[in-house]
Amino acid sequence: MKLVKLLLPVAMLMSVSAFAGEEAEAAAHEEHHAELPYYVALKGMYTLGDTYKNEEGDAGYGVGIDLGYRLGHGFAVEIDGTYENGDVTAKEEAEEISENVEYYTTSLDLVYVYEVGAGFGVLGKVGYEYEYEKVGDETNNDTGFIFAAGAEYEINEEFKAIAEYEHSLIDSPKGDAILAGIMYNF
Repeated sequence: MKLVKLLLPVAMLMSVSAFAGEEAEAAAHEEHHAELPYYVALKGMYTLGDTYKNEEGDAGYGVGIDLGYRLGHGFAVEIDGTYENGDVTAKEEAEEISENVEYYTTSLDLVYVYEVGAGFGVLGKVGYEYEYEKVGDETNNDTGFIFAAGAEYEINEEFKAIAEYEHSLIDSPKGDAILAGIMYNF
């Protein structure tokens, strides 16, 4: 009986210590994997080109930047901008005219990232975009919704590699875009 009275407090103390150690380890793990709230992503861009009315857009290249804030539970809001340069061929009667076109876009997006594990996440994005198109001395602008899907991979606590496929509901010869780059979290 004396042995039970002696072992019972020791067993209780050990179980409390073990539970506290597990809690501290879990809190440290969660703190390490808690994402920093702000981010900036720099991306290279490749547009696929599309046919719109009598215009045929060729593939083009550009750059983009995202400025974001994480709301929590996988959600973030971001403002992004892109610049793209490509060629468009217009077919007018029996003649084809090819011109260089520049596109400037900016959008406000809602992003959701689902963490799959091991620093890898898949993302979905929906936003509203303003597009400015410059062909020679002529300019056009339009607005519409964009949708994107992609993936991100955590390199370390501050950096992630990111890739996206983006579709715009704005009718233009620019077409869909593939973007890839690096994200800095702060």
